[in-house]
Amino acid sequence: MNKLSPLHIKMICAGLILAIAVGIRQSFGLFLEPVSTSLNLGRETFALSIGLVNLLWGALAPFTGALSDKYGLKKVVIFGTLTYALGILILSNADQGMSLIIGGVIVGMGLSGMGFTVILGAVGKFAPPEKRGTALGLTTMGGSIGMFLGIPVSGSLIQATGWSSAFFWLAIISLLIIPLVYGLVSKKINTNENNTRIESDESLKEVLNQALNSRHFILLVCGFFICGFHVNFIVAHLPAYISDMSLPKDVSTTALALVGFANIFGVAIAGRLGDKFAKSDVLVVLYSLRAIVFIIYIITPISIASTLIFTFTLGLLWLGTVPLTSGLVATFFGPKYMSMLYGIVFFGHQLGGFFSAWIGGKIYDFTGNYDIMWWFSVLLGIFAAFLHYPIKDKEIVIFGTK
Repeated sequence: MNKLSPLHIKMICAGLILAIAVGIRQSFGLFLEPVSTSLNLGRETFALSIGLVNLLWGALAPFTGALSDKYGLKKVVIFGTLTYALGILILSNADQGMSLIIGGVIVGMGLSGMGFTVILGAVGKFAPPEKRGTALGLTTMGGSIGMFLGIPVSGSLIQATGWSSAFFWLAIISLLIIPLVYGLVSKKINTNENNTRIESDESLKEVLNQALNSRHFILLVCGFFICGFHVNFIVAHLPAYISDMSLPKDVSTTALALVGFANIFGVAIAGRLGDKFAKSDVLVVLYSLRAIVFIIYIITPISIASTLIFTFTLGLLWLGTVPLTSGLVATFFGPKYMSMLYGIVFFGHQLGGFFSAWIGGKIYDFTGNYDIMWWFSVLLGIFAAFLHYPIKDKEIVIFGTK
């Protein structure tokens, strides 16, 4: 039997960390209706809490990524995990809207230290460039598996124990991340890189200036904003939308779990395609297909079958953006500062997620439906495809560095 390589060990531990972290976070939409009803609040309040999770997760990601790049990821991930668990415990004991807001802020702070930016950065530094897309795709698959398994677990906990106790047990489960981080710790960083930046003496400030002056990098940030808008709108509001359409409550759990299940295959396929074709071209196709899937679901009579087909198809296109987008960051600037630079791109993603969760709740409370949000998501998908079209899948050279 062949012994697992160091890269495989890193990918397994990284995937399990993302499975726990993302699986728990992606189940928050299941809590929207019971929490709002129990605390006699409109949907906007807990939707805002979910949005703040995304906002803080993204806003702090560049900083936690920079700390991980400079000092190593073990302390960052452990601190992030403890903070994450604390935030979920606050949600568990929430008795008013302000408690939900505070809990959401702390959960987001925790996720910034053990979410995609830090974890994928660790894998990206270790993987050779010709395998990086596949490695990042397979690692991202952990988040998909977490969503597939975590949503039914959360749904069962809510039904069996109530939303408060369900949050408590999710906080306990999140602590399993701490022992897994030791499988990610390694002093070895890939140096077999055609991109000369990895061995250069470019400072963090110089690379950051190059990134912020790059049209391709800015377009990538804008495109990932739209990805976050799409993803968090579905996660935060689809369960409530399904209830509004008078479908059985268990359909929402099944629907979100199907997203996670299909995404297991979607991220693996996207990672492989990113190694064979230009990552930016794959992203153009992916966002275009998202817009088409949204349109078909909107114009088709809503039923259990149409909803499950929609979520499965959308799942194939779900987090496939992650290995492609993070891979482009590494292609642009090399893996040395990947966690920090991907953190900036990821902030765009989370900013989009914040607005879709919050505005979705606000529009629903004002209009009584989600029609505006559905059609706006279609337009954003088309716009995202156009944004990625001019992006070139090659190293960015600025200031005469070559």
